[in-house]
Amino acid sequence: MSTVADKLAKKSTHKTAGKQVRLRLVYIDFWSAVKLSFLGAVAMAIVTLVSYFLVYMVLQATGLIGKADEFVGGFTEGAISLSTMLGLPQVMAFAAVIAILNLIVFTVLGAIVAGIYNLAVKVTGGLLVGFTSTN
Repeated sequence: MSTVADKLAKKSTHKTAGKQVRLRLVYIDFWSAVKLSFLGAVAMAIVTLVSYFLVYMVLQATGLIGKADEFVGGFTEGAISLSTMLGLPQVMAFAAVIAILNLIVFTVLGAIVAGIYNLAVKVTGGLLVGFTSTN
């Protein structure tokens, strides 16, 4: 009687040559590119929000915002207070605006790149990609 392990051992000793395939990328689906670029932009928006929050917390914990407030207050004789302009709600609102703008821009750029590639394929014939099957 042969066990499953014996059968797998026989298969692993039998070497087959990998088959090579060369394919040409001649079309990128517009909506797939838009969806993929949107998902990438959502990930970047989350990273933007978290990074703004972490940088603000580090600056707050080290007291750099207070020192900068004193420095600017010395020049403006107390007319401008950085601590009122650089509170956590203001920083996170600014980060949200930047994240939304990046989301829109990167989604549109993904669509534009897909359209430009589809137009360039008519001239160049596409991108040649090679694949190898390993068994």
